[in-house]
Amino acid sequence: MTEEWLNFVVACRNGTSHEWNIVEGPMADDTIYNYIQEFLDGKITREAFWELVKFKYPTHQICFNTEKSLDTLTFK
Repeated sequence: MTEEWLNFVVACRNGTSHEWNIVEGPMADDTIYNYIQEFLDGKITREAFWELVKFKYPTHQICFNTEKSLDTLTFK
């Protein structure tokens, strides 16, 4: 998780669209999601968010956002 990741997640949660076909990176599990929501609600600061997630290890995700991205997949 990086500042760029947090900014992207916050923007998406606020309804900002993006043009990426595929997004790959850390997935916010329930605990991390709650911290993000608290950050969005102004209940914790950005610095507090990073302290809370310091020892959390999110799972990895790949999100296919467009039909074009789905066309890259093949069954084996």
